[in-house]
Amino acid sequence: MKSTITVPLPEQAYEVVVAPGGLDHLGHWLTDDTPRIKPGQKLLLVSNPMIYEHFGERVKAALEQVGFQVSPCLLPAGERYKTLASVQKLYDAALEQRLERGSAMVALGGGVIGDMTGFAAATWLRGIPVVQVPTSLLAMVDASIGGKTGVNHPQGKNLIGAFHQPRLVLIDPQVLKTLPAREFRAGMAEVIKYGVIWDTELFAALEAAERLDQFRYISEDLLQLILTRSCQAKADVVSQDEKEAGKRAILNYGHTIGHAIESLTGYRTINHGEGVAMGMAAAGLLAEKMGMWNSTDNQRQRLLIEKAGLPSTIPSDLDPDAIIDLLQTDKKVKDGKVRFVLPEALGKVTITDQVDEADIRQVLKTLQST
Repeated sequence: MKSTITVPLPEQAYEVVVAPGGLDHLGHWLTDDTPRIKPGQKLLLVSNPMIYEHFGERVKAALEQVGFQVSPCLLPAGERYKTLASVQKLYDAALEQRLERGSAMVALGGGVIGDMTGFAAATWLRGIPVVQVPTSLLAMVDASIGGKTGVNHPQGKNLIGAFHQPRLVLIDPQVLKTLPAREFRAGMAEVIKYGVIWDTELFAALEAAERLDQFRYISEDLLQLILTRSCQAKADVVSQDEKEAGKRAILNYGHTIGHAIESLTGYRTINHGEGVAMGMAAAGLLAEKMGMWNSTDNQRQRLLIEKAGLPSTIPSDLDPDAIIDLLQTDKKVKDGKVRFVLPEALGKVTITDQVDEADIRQVLKTLQST
């Protein structure tokens, strides 16, 4: 059961391939018909030790089978290592392996590996190809598609980065069998996001599922639907606005407050998906408070977040004022005003900077006392 989603960008269209067992055929997808990367080139295979132990040699063999020269480079796992210091290690490896402009980097891992590898590829020799092979649900449905790359600054998430589209995104659903349950739930936050901002059929399918909190409760058909519809939603939005000049900002639904919470907790106690879930709960309540959408839809969103085993409240020990202060460092701030993505109905959101700080503070306090 293979699905292919095209991201139809004018300068460089590419495909997202969802294929069970696809890891073993990566080399052929890169070189068959019109080669995405010229056979025989040097490839830097970037991963972390745990992911590489599971899948690294399989991917390396699949690439070497068609003639690529593959050199692994392993980075530590975790959001706190998503820094310029880690990217420096990729530059060092690229220099050591003599990567040229026809060479490429292959990201085998979750969103952190994908973001750092993409940024290194975007900036090495002013840009070399990158291939995304995501191994987490979050990376599959979000981080690997759309060309956003970057690293964190100590004062904020993803403040340093570049747009650099991949040549191919290969998603092998079978790798999710080894994903920790908490990380699977983190990915479900982004899936729910697509249901709220874009795809009501996806939202309904998630509501109809008995459980969403662990991989083992997801049928193959539902998983394929989750992956293909989420990737299609991301492709649809990105193709309309590649570099976030306007519409693409709706993909940040739940991320404004979510990023602030992640940053405030040092990327250690709350992961990205959990932060996004809290951010969606806050955005939903804020929209309800402002009269933008109804309490029934907000309740449906909250129940779906909880069905996925994600938090719909905010820890009581976080200072609302500290969260609000961090909103000002968000990369979506424009002319000094924080821009929020807020829902108007399921499948429809709007971007606004007309949000009163007092309302934000009240919503945060409400979610802390729930």
